[in-house]
Amino acid sequence: MSTVMDTDTAVHGAAGGSVAITGKEKRLLRHAMMPHMLCPGCGHGIVLDAMLSVLSERYEDLDNVAFVAGIGCSSRIIGYIDACTLHTAHGRPLSFATGLKLARPDLTVVVITGDGDGLSIGGNHLIHAARRNVDLTCVLLNNEIYGMTGGQAAPTTVLGAYTSTTPLGNTQHPFDAAELAKAAGATFVARSQSYRPQVFGELFSQALDHVGFSFLEVMSDCTEYFGRTNRFGEGADMLMGQARYEPSIDADLARIPTVEPVTIKQPVRPVLPIGVLHRSSRLTLEETLGIEGGRSSGVADGKLDDAVQRMDG
Repeated sequence: MSTVMDTDTAVHGAAGGSVAITGKEKRLLRHAMMPHMLCPGCGHGIVLDAMLSVLSERYEDLDNVAFVAGIGCSSRIIGYIDACTLHTAHGRPLSFATGLKLARPDLTVVVITGDGDGLSIGGNHLIHAARRNVDLTCVLLNNEIYGMTGGQAAPTTVLGAYTSTTPLGNTQHPFDAAELAKAAGATFVARSQSYRPQVFGELFSQALDHVGFSFLEVMSDCTEYFGRTNRFGEGADMLMGQARYEPSIDADLARIPTVEPVTIKQPVRPVLPIGVLHRSSRLTLEETLGIEGGRSSGVADGKLDDAVQRMDG
């Protein structure tokens, strides 16, 4: 693990040259991996920074925290976190993380996935991890496109959006990832935006605290394949676009007479609710299997026995 650095430090990155490391949360970075490979303006970098800020407040080091990811732009960000990080096959991080959590219930397990990795090839793993109520946190970064493999349409690509596989505009209805997780049985479901990293941080903390399957969707713009193709402008323009479908932000801006109305083209995605969308409590998979060493959901163990008796009856 890296040592704590409260002052600015220059380290040599993998791509050559030196990189300034500033702030206590940066002690949780793998400095040799800097600079990162994310595109300028990509929302994933904002999410990574907000995540590290939360983790630095909660942990002195990440020896008991494991991150699991599959394949995609979003999955690449765990490589920059100085913790036990595990990459697995495309779409399989939740099944891999389930095995890890059952083997080491004492660990805090966080899955980082994307809308392609987590909802397309990995869609079945998502719904069954939610159904089983595995005690782990899944953060799904939704940029509505396959950003690493050529800009193809994803399960979350909204109607009318242009991609490399929908040159005339997407004609398929997108998944609502949060509603899907809720319907599948996730006991904590929330949605945030890269535009509001502080809100994401608050929701991420709640997801980590929750005992059971926590699902946190983050709307995170792809400036290259999605932004350029649909002419949404650069990274700053797309972030402002996120604010345009956050009604509370629009209302706040309207009360400030010196702020001029935003005239950029709004994204094609519809307005989506932000915040905690669902919270409940039931036995985790670890509890139903009688695995010791994990956290307690607070649900009486007798409820499982009662359910088995009703099935037998």
